[in-house]
Amino acid sequence: MIESNDLGIDENTPHKINRETSKMHWNELLPFFAKGMTIYVSHKVDLIKVATILSNDDKCQFEKWLKKGLVANVSDEQASVWYEEKILVWAVVIKPWVLVQPIVD
Repeated sequence: MIESNDLGIDENTPHKINRETSKMHWNELLPFFAKGMTIYVSHKVDLIKVATILSNDDKCQFEKWLKKGLVANVSDEQASVWYEEKILVWAVVIKPWVLVQPIVD
């Protein structure tokens, strides 16, 4: 169900999700990683689109991305490398998940 806030903006729209996306150091997200709540989003797909699909519970599309490796749980190896290299990521929360996409220079 899509709800509207006091400003009349639908809660699950790309516009709202974009406003809630922020640049963060991976190290700040380690507590979420430890709980298995972080999802890697490839640069081949738009982070906002993935977040919108997930928030609207479009399991079919999300599973297609999973099968293609475009989204996945952040692996221990990824997390370790990102930690050591102090990687910056774009992050957005779609409860209970935190979607992350590494920032490439």
